[in-house]
Amino acid sequence: MVIFTAILQKFDKKGEKTGWTYFEVPADIAQQIKADTRVSFRVKGKIDEFSIKLVALIPMGEGDFILPINAQIRKGIRKTDGASVQVSLEEDKSELTISPELLICLEDDAVASKAFHAMPKSHQFYYSKWIESAKTIETKTKRIAMTVQSLAMGMDYGQMLRYFRDLGK
Repeated sequence: MVIFTAILQKFDKKGEKTGWTYFEVPADIAQQIKADTRVSFRVKGKIDEFSIKLVALIPMGEGDFILPINAQIRKGIRKTDGASVQVSLEEDKSELTISPELLICLEDDAVASKAFHAMPKSHQFYYSKWIESAKTIETKTKRIAMTVQSLAMGMDYGQMLRYFRDLGK
């Protein structure tokens, strides 16, 4: 476990990362977590007292990484950009799994299933994580239905979210 202090930051204009809250993981610290890697990998540990797992460190060049702070983590730590956080991280070697309920529902729609299984594993896990993060069975069911329907319509994740937002769902 590597322990360090970091400052929460927010990207202004940085392509797809615009608006993200994150903290930097300098190359020397990243090397302590997982030596000789310059590609994304997953970590677990704590940010202040908030536990995290299966969170990706994203490479930023020169061996440096960032750890994006999503809404769930921001709520858990109750801090925003500019704040200092105490971080303890180690590599998370846990196996990522796809939502079993999603896989069952995909069996009923060949077009959606083909689209889903043609995606890179990282994209599949993104859908699955979103589905599994639902707090109620109703929300989980709704997200599975949205995923299957949008995949059958040939949409990617962002298109799906915009489509259903515009429908008011």
